[in-house]
Amino acid sequence: MIGALEAGGTKCVCAMFTEEGELIERVSIPTQTPEQSIPAMIAFFKQYPQMRALGIGSFGPIGVNESLDNYGYITTTPKAGWQNFNFVGVFKDEFNVPIAWTTDVNAAAYGEMMQGAAQGLKNVVYLTVGTGIGGGFVVDGNIVSGYGHPESGHILIRRHQDDTFKGTCPYHNDCLEGMAAGPAIEARWGKKGVELEASHPAWAMEAEYIAQALYNYYVILGSEKFILGGGVMKQRQLFPMIQQRFVELNNGYLEIPAIETFIVPPALEDNAGITGCFELAKKLIEAE
Repeated sequence: MIGALEAGGTKCVCAMFTEEGELIERVSIPTQTPEQSIPAMIAFFKQYPQMRALGIGSFGPIGVNESLDNYGYITTTPKAGWQNFNFVGVFKDEFNVPIAWTTDVNAAAYGEMMQGAAQGLKNVVYLTVGTGIGGGFVVDGNIVSGYGHPESGHILIRRHQDDTFKGTCPYHNDCLEGMAAGPAIEARWGKKGVELEASHPAWAMEAEYIAQALYNYYVILGSEKFILGGGVMKQRQLFPMIQQRFVELNNGYLEIPAIETFIVPPALEDNAGITGCFELAKKLIEAE
């Protein structure tokens, strides 16, 4: 069997699959402190002594460079109690199996490439827009990382002409996350996104910022598909607005695929992350 663990800022999803990909069991554990949450995760996987590998996708920032001392750690996260937490080390102490380790959004991107909206492609971007904004990047079939991993929610963007909001990012104020994540919507308009009607001007502003981000990624990577997940993107009226603005930003400069199938929701929805964790762990077994 193959284990999968998607650690998010609100909840951690633990799942067990057969090696053929059949989901055996899935549980959700609130993300409290490590002392509160980790024992429940370990207890879940201890039920399955047949587990041959484990894939973990975690909220970040995380250490992904195996040559550095912080590999396997959650590093400078603002989430209380999780700063400089040796996530992989804790699980290595409990389970003598190979462990795949990446960000939660990288796992989602990989899951969508293997089983979801980007099947058959090798160059994919998964952007999640929710409490924060994060991006997972797959290039030539491989997850992008180097000295560190992409933190694409913190790119700098141009302000919408009608926007005087300072931004909510504690590091950069008006980066993409500071201007377009869920808390920015609530702070700017005084209501959560789910409480705003589809015609509210908030969504045109949101589409502007997300389209800018996607276009920046596109001119750098030439990706074959953009998949947009997270709580904010459940506002499906955003998709045609983002698609239209992306085309306007391109202004005929680069060739782009058919826009309706180029910028899309996740086919796997909330299972993208654990699916990617499963696929990454399975890849470790196949490489043995």
